[in-house]
Amino acid sequence: MKNLIVALVFVLGTVPAVWADADRVITTTGQGVVEAVPDMATINLGVTNEARLAGDALRLTSDAVAAVLAQLNEAGIAPRDMQTQGVSLQPVWNRRNPENETPRITGFVARNTLTIRVRDLDTLGGILDRVVQDGANTFNGLQFSIQDPEPAIAAARQDAVKDAIAKAEQLAEAAGVALGPVQSISESGGGGRPVMMEMASARMASDVPVAAGEVSLTARVSMVFEILD
Repeated sequence: MKNLIVALVFVLGTVPAVWADADRVITTTGQGVVEAVPDMATINLGVTNEARLAGDALRLTSDAVAAVLAQLNEAGIAPRDMQTQGVSLQPVWNRRNPENETPRITGFVARNTLTIRVRDLDTLGGILDRVVQDGANTFNGLQFSIQDPEPAIAAARQDAVKDAIAKAEQLAEAAGVALGPVQSISESGGGGRPVMMEMASARMASDVPVAAGEVSLTARVSMVFEILD
């Protein structure tokens, strides 16, 4: 029993020292950024038509979308890279009736939007021209990205760790202490920052000129280092 009490006193007596050592740390965050040339574009486009009858508006829109999908298929876009994002049919109200009459429906607007992935950027301008000439009359954006971002992200992670270590060494030197081993490391945030092009709804000229530029892939890490005496 006496030995047990002595052991407990010894353990309890060492706990504050352990906490004190745990508090002697330097925590830094590092960031790495890698610029890469994109090899894929995602297009968001659609068809909008208005008609007096709901069925006519929906039929006109559906026919145009079918033509757009046929053009995309002919251009070599795989079915997995074409997706319907939304279909809507809404009434058009006449709210300018004289003598405060109740607003009435004067027609209907049908919309169908698509998201298209283009994996060969050399064909992008021609595809845009083809689908617009064949019925697409709304264009909601063009986003560049990388099909396999992992190699670039891995390089960004390495740069982020180097950045965090350099900051910790700088802090330790400024504080006049020795930097110890890494206690923990975690990744937070990061990812790709795609480039988005916005274009107004319009008929476009043949072979729309498109500049892909670069996309930035970012990695961020948080590292905890022990402070040595």
